[in-house]
Amino acid sequence: MEFIPIGIVRSRLSTAGAPPFQSVFSDEEGKIEIFPNFQEGLKNIEGFSHLILISCFDRATQQALTEQALIDDVAPHGIFACRHFNRPNPIGISYVALTRVDGPILSVRGLDLLDGTPILDIKPYIPAFDSIPDARSGWVTADHIGRIRAAGSHGEKAPGCGRPQE
Repeated sequence: MEFIPIGIVRSRLSTAGAPPFQSVFSDEEGKIEIFPNFQEGLKNIEGFSHLILISCFDRATQQALTEQALIDDVAPHGIFACRHFNRPNPIGISYVALTRVDGPILSVRGLDLLDGTPILDIKPYIPAFDSIPDARSGWVTADHIGRIRAAGSHGEKAPGCGRPQE
């Protein structure tokens, strides 16, 4: 199995393990630069307010089956029960607002990806398909979500996330 990046992230974010931790809590603006041989795939994308970015955590240094979740001071969780970047397949997902389309450049708001992160795919966010109002959040409590939001707004690094991703 081989994936070919369709584009790359251009953002001010460069510090691994630093906020923002989830795109929903981010106001960070940036650009997604689509490579020439994939630009035709952008046809009609300007009508969507939000996009789902599928990315590769190309600078993750480990693979783990358990990991302490970001902003969590309890025992590690199974990697498939958290959104940590040290995954067997280092694939990330981000929800961003599409603010402008300028040829092969998508301007977005809500980035939580480092500058230079490869983009593997883009999907339009469609509320009727992508929102599940009765979904359960497992071990993720309102307090945990509040701590992630607060850490992002205060520029705090997540515990255990100071490893360089080079």
